[in-house]
Amino acid sequence: MAYDAIILGGGAAGLFCAAVAGQRGRDVLVLERAATVGKKILISGGGRCNFTNIGAGPSNYLSDNPHFAKSALSRYTARDFLALVEKHGIAWHEKTLGQLFCDGSAKQIVDMLLAECNAGPGRVEIRCSEDVSAVSHEEGRFIVKTQRGTFDAPALVLATGGPSIPKMGASDFAYRLARQFGLKVVEPRPALVPLTLGGEDLLFRELSGVATEVEASANKTSFREAALLTHRGLSGPAILQVSSYWKPGDAVTIRFLPNAPLGWLLEEKRARPSATLRAVLRESLPDRLADVLTERLGLPGDLGNVPDKSLRAAEDRLARWEFRPSGTEGFAKAEVTVGGIATTELSSKTMEARKVPGLYAIGEAVDVTGWLGGYNFQWAWASGHAAAQAL
Repeated sequence: MAYDAIILGGGAAGLFCAAVAGQRGRDVLVLERAATVGKKILISGGGRCNFTNIGAGPSNYLSDNPHFAKSALSRYTARDFLALVEKHGIAWHEKTLGQLFCDGSAKQIVDMLLAECNAGPGRVEIRCSEDVSAVSHEEGRFIVKTQRGTFDAPALVLATGGPSIPKMGASDFAYRLARQFGLKVVEPRPALVPLTLGGEDLLFRELSGVATEVEASANKTSFREAALLTHRGLSGPAILQVSSYWKPGDAVTIRFLPNAPLGWLLEEKRARPSATLRAVLRESLPDRLADVLTERLGLPGDLGNVPDKSLRAAEDRLARWEFRPSGTEGFAKAEVTVGGIATTELSSKTMEARKVPGLYAIGEAVDVTGWLGGYNFQWAWASGHAAAQAL
């Protein structure tokens, strides 16, 4: 059977690329190692799939080349994908910060992608449980061998993602294949991942389960959302976001009470001199967290008996509380990967490898990583669409 393109990976990027190419009249083969397609889609968003973010733009992505994503994201936007969702009658709702979710199930997104693959006029064939054993390039055609057969086409699309969540079958396969064809790979590391604590910060691990809104910062990048203290360290949306920017040895700075104005502790002292710091903090923070912070600040007794200088220092510490993470929980708990196939090797318009005509890379396999909140799905749709236009 002759194919115009072979797509390795039946996730978000691979399925969408196949659907768009099929609708452009291309005959496409999708090879997926797992027993079913779209496994990451199905578990995303608590089973409701945070399928895009209405505000998605280049500034919401990390890459060695921050400009690379502009072309694809501008040519296939969040509103374009939303229109497709609505065309299929999928009910959706917006949560905080522009995040869009299915009202029902993430399975609706997978079913939609499969329906789009069947919309023709081209033919999209999807084969699951296909473990690729070898890929070669001869006389302008890519030859892919699996345990079930050998397939070839003039175009090959790498859409197997990164190594995050290995229990879902994720691996570094795309990177190995890229290197085989002489493409550079930006060293991958876990992203959108909980951080672990050790040393002096161990005390905070005793607060496992406590959550509060904070402003978290790492390497001059800040996010204001909830942080969660765990038995291993720090998690929650704010922490997952800054983890993508954090590197070993760096500090993560937490602003507790992000709504508090400058000088608020002095105002409390004037208004309620007989109140204690512990009591004041308990009004705005979970009790257990307020108790630990009070103990660390070392200001017992009534506020009226505490010097203004000490209160200013305490306020400053609460606004810039430094943690020194010992590490992350690794690819096993990372939602995505920072790094991947170097963007310098690819055309930003078509996602085609500059020195290997017919070879494309899309989705998480590429060194483009989105924030938490639907951005990585939007990159999957946009990059898949870009490649499909060129197939």
